[in-house]
This record gives sequence, structure tokens and C-alpha cells, in this order.
Amino acid sequence: MGRRDIDESDFRSRPSKRGSRPRTKQRPEHSDAVTGLVTGVDRGRYTLLVKDPDDDATGTSDGRIVTAMKARELTRTRVVVGDQVDVVGDVSGGEGSLARIVRIQERTSTLRRTADDTDPYERIVVANADQLVIVTALAQPEPRTGMIDRCVVAAYDAGMSVLLCLTKADLASPDELRALYEPLGVEVVVTRRAPTGRADGGAGGDAGQAVGGLVLAPESVEEVRGRLRGLVSVLVGHSGVGKSTLINALVPQAKRAVGVVNDVTGRGRHTSTSAVALPLPVAVAEDEPSDAFDGWVIDTPGVRSFGLAHVEVAHLLNAFEDLDEVAQECPRGCTHLADAPDCALDDWIERSPDDERAARAARLSSFRRLLSSRTGSDA
Repeated sequence: MGRRDIDESDFRSRPSKRGSRPRTKQRPEHSDAVTGLVTGVDRGRYTLLVKDPDDDATGTSDGRIVTAMKARELTRTRVVVGDQVDVVGDVSGGEGSLARIVRIQERTSTLRRTADDTDPYERIVVANADQLVIVTALAQPEPRTGMIDRCVVAAYDAGMSVLLCLTKADLASPDELRALYEPLGVEVVVTRRAPTGRADGGAGGDAGQAVGGLVLAPESVEEVRGRLRGLVSVLVGHSGVGKSTLINALVPQAKRAVGVVNDVTGRGRHTSTSAVALPLPVAVAEDEPSDAFDGWVIDTPGVRSFGLAHVEVAHLLNAFEDLDEVAQECPRGCTHLADAPDCALDDWIERSPDDERAARAARLSSFRRLLSSRTGSDA
């Protein structure tokens, strides 16, 4: 039997013992509904961006900010940031107006997590994202590869690409983490901080970038921006790794709260309390104001765990085409781990040409590390 995703919409309640009036199966078509992008969720109210029909999807940020609630028939269906929804009612965006979400359009991707590896309840983080950006500090706090591995697994399971953003390169070298993740096909980008009084532009950083007399070096911010253009990117990371600082540099009007790392525990304080989608500006210079944007950045609350109870091993293997093809020769029930007897992946290494063996071995080792994180604990 193939894999089947189950969510809140699969719930069916029993009829009342007192009986009820037969309900018609016909539902309004809502042919007059307009499409909105969910950019924020707050206690049952949804912030939507409703685009004007003449605007293209990513050309300008012109549109109406509309507040909406869910229609009754969607009571048990979760609407999340990134969803494209059909909306009826008052979509003027005027003060005090309230629209109604009547449909959720088909999702192209769904990033999920569970509380731990035994929790059967899946929590949808965001929908319709193209790329997961894992923000990790190289120091203060120290990087946790177990957490990175789990985020990579969740992204591949969702069909998303992965970008590893290593921050605070002014404190430590990124070489070790590059060697761990580049064999998996994970792209890596590095940011560093510079003193606010630098003559090359560091002093002119946007408000909210400065932390402890430092700002993000403009060239490293622009390198990150280049990896986000034209995409819907979700940023995740532990508290204190510099995620909010990075977002403020990319989207100055965001003004996300910036926290500090506790000197005793080495952990940061949660500053982002809910997911929010922000348009990625094409230009950020103060003397060149522009509403044009090219992509979306979704900030998420800091996390300390990323459960993977929903991820199937076979589905993870599908993300690695070369390994998946070789694994078809494995005996039935093979775990593909290092201690698995007669695993075809080990033979693949032994049979490889001398000039490819090291690269193949590194890729298999990295894959098995991800596989172990599926049921192991955080590093």
C-alpha cells in the first residue's frame, strides 16, 4: 500500500444521538472568490495578501492586506502560512473588515514536524515553500549537527531544496560543516559580522542588524539574497543563531526582534513567536525606496527539537537518486545502515573506480548519518 498523508480533514464525527436535520451535500461554489496568500496567523485570524488581478505573482508587493477567518466547513482543517486560499466576503482590506476563507488550494509542498520521534501528530510548519534555509551559528551557540540533519531530512521528505546558512564566520571556520553537508547536495552560504565603524559600508547597515557593536557584512547579506531570489524560502534555526538579525538585513521593514545568547546556557531566547511571510525586496538602499520584490522569506519561531515520526525511510531514500537506484538491489527489509548485512550500498563503494571512491564514501556516510537521525537523538 502506498503512502497516504492524513491530516485534520480526514476527521469524521458521529451524528448526534438526538438526531439532526439532514444536511445537503451541495456546497456553494463561491465562484466570486478571490485568491489570497496567507502571510500570518494569529489566534484564529489570518492575514492575507490579496493581489490585484493586473499584477503578476512576484513583480510588486502591491495588493490588499485582508483579515479573514475560516469558514465553518474548514473548522478542522489547518490553514498555515504559505497557503494559497480562496476568500469571499469583505476583501476590501478596510479597517474592521473581515473576509472568509472557503477553500485551501492544493499545496505544492508541506513542511512538517512532530514534537518528538514517537509523537503521531504531525504539525504543519508552512506550505508551498520551495526551499528550507537552515540558519546555524558557527559559534555562540555551538552548531548542533543533529538538529541540522533532522531539518535536512524534513526538507527532503517535503520535496524542498536545502540551503545551509552558516552565520558568525568571524568567530569560527565553516570548513568542517561544509565537508559534512556538501556531499549531500546541500548548498552552503556563509555570513560574517564586521565592526559598525568599518569604512567599507559596515557603518551604514540597516537598523536592527547591529548586535554588540557588529553588523552583518553587506557582501555576505547580498550573497544570501542571491540564493533566495524568485523562491519561497523558510528560515529555521535555534534561538540565538542570528536568524532574526539576518532577516532584518534582508527585509529592513520586518523589524524582527533580536535576542542574545545566554552566557551560562549557551542558548538564545525565543524572539520570533509565530511564522510570518515577508516579501524579499529587490533593493534595500534607503535612497532607492522600492515596493518591488522577488521572492518570499518566511520566518519561523526558534526551535529546539524537530521530530521526524512522520518520515518514512523509503521516502527519504527517494531524495538521493543515485543511492535509491543502488538500494533496489538490497535484500528485503534492509535498513541501509552501516551494520546492515549484505547492503548493496557497501558493494557500490567497493566496486567504484578509484577516482570516485572517496566522494561516494563521503556521500554514503552523510546519508547514513541522516538515516540515523531519523530515529536517533539530537547531537
